[in-house]
Amino acid sequence: MNEDKTSQAGDSEHLAGSESKFRSLKNLIEHVSGKSLSETQPQQDSGIVEIIPFPFLAMVGQVEMKYALLLALINPALGGVLLIGPRGTGKTTAVRGLVDLLPEIPRSLCYYGCMPEDIEAGGIDAVCPNCAQKFARGEPLAAMDKIRLVELPLNARIEDVIGAADEKETGHEYLRLHRGILAHADKNLLLVDEVNLLADDVIDAILDAAAYGSYTVKRGASSATYRARFMLIGTMNPEEGRLRPQIMDRFGLRILVRGLENKEQRLEAYKRVQAYISNPRRVMQEYNNEKQIAQVEIQTARDILLDVKIPASLSDQGLELIRSLKIDSLRAEITLFEAMKALAALDNRKMASADDLQVIAPMALRMRRSGFMETYLNDQSKEEDEIIQAVDSTLKHA
Repeated sequence: MNEDKTSQAGDSEHLAGSESKFRSLKNLIEHVSGKSLSETQPQQDSGIVEIIPFPFLAMVGQVEMKYALLLALINPALGGVLLIGPRGTGKTTAVRGLVDLLPEIPRSLCYYGCMPEDIEAGGIDAVCPNCAQKFARGEPLAAMDKIRLVELPLNARIEDVIGAADEKETGHEYLRLHRGILAHADKNLLLVDEVNLLADDVIDAILDAAAYGSYTVKRGASSATYRARFMLIGTMNPEEGRLRPQIMDRFGLRILVRGLENKEQRLEAYKRVQAYISNPRRVMQEYNNEKQIAQVEIQTARDILLDVKIPASLSDQGLELIRSLKIDSLRAEITLFEAMKALAALDNRKMASADDLQVIAPMALRMRRSGFMETYLNDQSKEEDEIIQAVDSTLKHA
């Protein structure tokens, strides 16, 4: 027992020593991008399939994509992330690599999802009787649990997404409804790979659930409403088809993921991939210290997020930028300001700066303008002027 405590103390001291090298998570990302791997030895194949994601911190370059995904972990209010780029640029690999960095959140211990904040907002009647009794006894209603990554299969049917009735109980008047993927994604990350190839009914269901934080399933006389408060991350290759404007508008940050242009970076990426194929556990171990630091930094950034402020002068600059770009959607402001706060928290600051605006603006505002809508609204303005002139002329001669 004493040996375990000594070991734990040693680990804490080692981690604390590592933390001192990095002022923030931003500095850590810069460090791991230039880190060289040690020589790895091939492992003997056990024949057992084990899914070990490529470490997120081992990704070479792609700084904007890394920032966007980390900002999504820190502040879900920014509205999701869309990764756009050609095949083989590491979009899906980066998202799956986030698994080891996902922070913890409080999850309800109740079948009905009762939480302590429900009592704070609506009193004791806002929770079920069982949770009311637990609260009176001083027992917890929630426990900390790690955020999970939920993937939507490309061939998913609408029944898989929203839930379906139990086929074994079709003879009963009331059917038993099973939860779908969206319900399982509640308070988690939902990865939608090749989002531009999904069936319309599936993507519409995802968008509605993302907008309202819940959805209702009705099958005959049975119905159920499920929570679906997830962070949406999508990937797409524009070569394979366009994305409907309605869907595009729902994504907060839009990231253009290009191939690495630097020869040294491409060579380093090749070396890391080969090392991972040869011995994935060894590569994971290479980034273990940085991974632990990143986990702490992400959790810290989430904790200080509510304290981050945007100066009035800076918010005015952001609004003027949006006005000058003639962007109509109000989601532009939401994404811009929430992502700026997340970037400040990621850099361990409680005040957003002009540098944050400069970094976030391209990610938050690109692909929000519509040539069609601009022409349409201009035509309508001309017609509006003609109507007003006709009304004024008619009233003068009346």
